[in-house]
Amino acid sequence: MGGISIWQLIIIVAIVVLLFGTKKLRTLGSDLGESVKGFKKAMAEEPKQDADFKSLDKAESTSAEKSAEEKTKEQA
Repeated sequence: MGGISIWQLIIIVAIVVLLFGTKKLRTLGSDLGESVKGFKKAMAEEPKQDADFKSLDKAESTSAEKSAEEKTKEQA
């Protein structure tokens, strides 16, 4: 009783095709596919960028520590 039957799905698909047309739905599907591919590619590249940022953060923190040590030596 609570689910959607196959006949209801067929009616919904028929209404969507009548409203938008097959050409519009085809281009919408291809655009959606391209965006999913781009998202997957970006997610695959993310760990590389994180590693680069971590190495930059580490280099910045080491240079900040060195400059702090130099200042304490100058003050002494």
